[in-house]
Amino acid sequence: MKIDWKKVDPLIEWSIEEDIGTGDITTEAVLVESIQAKGEILAKDNLVLAGIDIVPHILSKVTHDFEFEPYFHDGDHVPAGKVIAVIKTEARVLLTHERVILNYLQRLSGIATNASKFASLVEGTNAKIADTRKTTPGWRVLEKYAVKVGGGENHRFGLFDAVLIKDNHIKLVGGIGEAVRRMRGFIPHYLKLEVEASTPEQVREALEAGVEIIMLDNMDNTVLEEMVKLINGKAVIEVSGGVNLGNVKRIAELGVDLISIGAITHSAPAMDISMNINALG
Repeated sequence: MKIDWKKVDPLIEWSIEEDIGTGDITTEAVLVESIQAKGEILAKDNLVLAGIDIVPHILSKVTHDFEFEPYFHDGDHVPAGKVIAVIKTEARVLLTHERVILNYLQRLSGIATNASKFASLVEGTNAKIADTRKTTPGWRVLEKYAVKVGGGENHRFGLFDAVLIKDNHIKLVGGIGEAVRRMRGFIPHYLKLEVEASTPEQVREALEAGVEIIMLDNMDNTVLEEMVKLINGKAVIEVSGGVNLGNVKRIAELGVDLISIGAITHSAPAMDISMNINALG
């Protein structure tokens, strides 16, 4: 997955405007003269890097006079204490845009690192780790990119690109069978249909309706194991709800196909990344 710059560039521009506004009053007052400087972006946590290509995009919004040298790339495991990249440009540019740059790197590397932890725990099983729509408003394209960088998979990007009949849909129309019947008459034949099921009875209904994917929602491992045997290859099995680093391996070992985890994005801790700025020459 590559970054869609058409979607990200407006976010970058807004981020700069949000932080700088009419100007960096501290830097403008302290640095009257032009000083060339070097900024070292430093990892202070062990992390999986994500978002490094955003750095030159931020800088290019404000200056064409800069050098950017990354020592690591997205997806790399970076040990704490290592310099991730070096920027050479005017000191005022570094001081004014330091926080915008670090916000992107810290947030996205946090998600990539979190995704990597989950993905490593299911290695050797059939299961894949996937994200959800529980993302920061406006950041979805970047946060889902970071999940991929960390070794996870992307679930649907939005409501427009996949079918997922959830509990509230089912309640409002009176059952899974009716919801599926309506969907079959609405979607093209090649689009797969997924249904959320929270009870064994709903799983049976979904199987009778012939859906392609069944999401087993908030079931304990005993019930999950029974449902995997019941489905027995008749549908792709997704598990969601209550998944964490402590139980994800056991869930994967039950033989499920996909484990979707909202916490990969909404609860990922930001990585500690700093910038050391020193004058050149």
